[in-house]
Amino acid sequence: MSKILVVDDEKIMLLVARRFLEKKYEIVTANSGAEAIKIFEKEHPDMILSDLMMPEMDGYELHRILQEKFSETVPIMFMTADESDESESKGFEAGAADYIRKPLKPDVLLRRVENILNHLDQIHGLQEQAETDPMTGLLNKSASQKTIDSAAGKLPGALLMIDLDSFKLVNDIYGHSMGDKLLIAFAEIIKKISRAEDIAGRMGGDEFVVYLKNVSDEEVLQIKTQFLNEELLATAKKLMGEDMEIPLGVSVGAVFSPDEGKDFLTLYKKADSALYEVKHHGKHGLRIFGAHHAENNLSQIEGISQIRMILGERNIEQGAYFVDFEQFKIIYRLLVRMSNLYSKGLALMQITAGEDFKEILLHSLRNSDCVTKSGNKFLILLQEVTEEDTESIKNRLLSGRENISVEVEKIF
Repeated sequence: MSKILVVDDEKIMLLVARRFLEKKYEIVTANSGAEAIKIFEKEHPDMILSDLMMPEMDGYELHRILQEKFSETVPIMFMTADESDESESKGFEAGAADYIRKPLKPDVLLRRVENILNHLDQIHGLQEQAETDPMTGLLNKSASQKTIDSAAGKLPGALLMIDLDSFKLVNDIYGHSMGDKLLIAFAEIIKKISRAEDIAGRMGGDEFVVYLKNVSDEEVLQIKTQFLNEELLATAKKLMGEDMEIPLGVSVGAVFSPDEGKDFLTLYKKADSALYEVKHHGKHGLRIFGAHHAENNLSQIEGISQIRMILGERNIEQGAYFVDFEQFKIIYRLLVRMSNLYSKGLALMQITAGEDFKEILLHSLRNSDCVTKSGNKFLILLQEVTEEDTESIKNRLLSGRENISVEVEKIF
């Protein structure tokens, strides 16, 4: 049964709305915007039916705060006795799913609520399909990044990067079909170490990621790593026979949040560094990122080739390099020092745009370009560019897009 949060400062309207809707839906109520925010966080309703004009916090402000505070998108329908077209237009501009005038008519209210919730079911179905890795049923790469980023910002936990050791030999010896079967089976093993509230995804190939919420015990991670290794080997022998001699196992790089970061990108890079160390010190094990571990102690690393592997970036993708603002400052200062070596020049670009512009931006730029984000502003370092190059990039990014502003300053 879908849950609806009804918000109105008039108790009689709360009673009327409840009477009209409670036969088909679960109803929770709030008599102010502030109370609605608390109830929303606790109840997670499927939609909101809110009075537009309330004291202290009106419906517009309530909707804005909910959008900023929570990651989930919940449709809101405004109620109002105001018959002007201006308020209706403003409601839709604010992102309302619908708009209904008081006094409420039962049949009209029920039909409009039903339309919103039916449409929401379709959206959720499409969203789930778009966020799921088709082979394993886990979250795909982009959904993993987004979901873990949101979770790590709110709850402490452990991020695990899991990589299969010697998996390529399965494909080489037994074929890609067997490799796919093993990946599907391994996804089921990952589900066994993950609770309902944890987040598990496939980053691509034989690389997986898990965020264990409210976990800070290293021994727990050791136990889970051992379980993954034992179960993977047992499953592989069931699929390929007891005489299977490929040294299959898992390497796990882990990092704790918030100790080492509260966003996916920061945590992922540190877990990746820890994973590299496992890969080059025996495999089939766990390494947790931190000052007391070997990845930060060069005396424990043999040879510059291993240091280069730990420093390097794995699975380099096409597009700009995205970093946090502190890393961006370091890169900026280094490039300014090196600027006299460039045959062309260095330019700093600032773009004001929404969060959804990030993926477009990263894939529109070159691997040598560097991007960071602060608030609603993206900063971009463009290397080896002329003024014509910069203008061309600017025009390409602006093409067909509204509500985006761009500023450019040539540095050298």
